[in-house]
Amino acid sequence: MGKNARVTDNSAGPRPAADLPPFAELVLDVVDRIPPGRVMTYGDVAEFLGQGGPRQVGRVMALYGGAVAWWRVVRADGGLLPGHELRALAAYRTEGTPLRESGEQLKLDLRRARWDGR
Repeated sequence: MGKNARVTDNSAGPRPAADLPPFAELVLDVVDRIPPGRVMTYGDVAEFLGQGGPRQVGRVMALYGGAVAWWRVVRADGGLLPGHELRALAAYRTEGTPLRESGEQLKLDLRRARWDGR
């Protein structure tokens, strides 16, 4: 997906694609490539890009992630994103993303769900 297709900013309503910082555009392009039923951690995205880190990717997702399948970028422990658990879980179930039980919590099965970008 190119710059012209990006119009969502979670914090301030619609935002013209041309206003996206270059790093944000790179992150969102990677997220667009993650297949249904697969996930990447914030750190995986940064490593794939060869720049930034998990926090920088997380910041991009917090600000602009509504324009992409945000539930496919996850925490390194496989835990569901706090405050978005129900929406994410519905998406995981629809897409057939592998899940596992960890104690009384449901988590992503990263061994089976993780995507390496290829």
